[in-house]
Amino acid sequence: MGILIYGTINSVALALMALGFALVYGISRLPNFGHGALYVVTGFITWSFFRGLGVNYLLSILLSMIIIGIVGALIYQFILIRVRGMATSEIIASYAIGVAILEGLRWGGFKGMTYTLPAFFEGSIDISGIPVDFHRIIVVGAGAGVVVFLWLFTHHTRIGLALRGMAQDERAALMLGIDSDFMAVVAMGLGSALAGLAAVLLLPLGNIVVESGYNVLILAIAVCIVGGLGSWMGAVIAAFLIGFAQILTVVYLGSHFQMVVALLAIILTLILRPSGLFGRQKELEERV
Repeated sequence: MGILIYGTINSVALALMALGFALVYGISRLPNFGHGALYVVTGFITWSFFRGLGVNYLLSILLSMIIIGIVGALIYQFILIRVRGMATSEIIASYAIGVAILEGLRWGGFKGMTYTLPAFFEGSIDISGIPVDFHRIIVVGAGAGVVVFLWLFTHHTRIGLALRGMAQDERAALMLGIDSDFMAVVAMGLGSALAGLAAVLLLPLGNIVVESGYNVLILAIAVCIVGGLGSWMGAVIAAFLIGFAQILTVVYLGSHFQMVVALLAIILTLILRPSGLFGRQKELEERV
């Protein structure tokens, strides 16, 4: 029962980390390697508002998500748009931005274990004899809510339908009058806000440290590769596969093997099924 409960919690956490990355790539085919940096920056912005300026905690969270969404959109508008379509340059540029942000935070003094965010609710509850704190239950509920919101947004709003059109066939979308660059900006802003949402939900479970930006990036890439780059629901399913694999590894081998599981998932997927579980684009290219 402990494996089931904490495997589910870990899987939802991985899905939250990866959905923003999957959304951006699925729509604009842009691998945002600055994803982890945006995650950490959101935590530091929230901490600065709440601890430094004394702003209400909920308002601090909302402001930080709005700010990081705008930052993500500006990064695309002024930097990544210039290398869009050049795969290697996209990776190098976005990763360079991420490293610059993370190491800039470290240089600015944001290091150590002194930066923390409070849990939304204190206390815990026993589920079948397994103690689970309320904040982790909120994480699971929020993860389910994000998936439902994304489905409703992409199926029942004009912008969401335009984003789906871009994801399915960019050339056809352009012929129908959809501005691909504007949709890419929207996708980058929304993906950055999702990274920020993951941060404010998950960082209260630990400390805000620069290193978590690199870890989140690796985990997001692992989930998206296993699920299939460009497949949002594939990312959710892959998050559960990797999430439970990590918990089983912790139980039987030790916690220091968790990241090894993610790296092995990347390697095995690229060897056995390069397109991932639900990826289609690579399969079509291979057939042609």
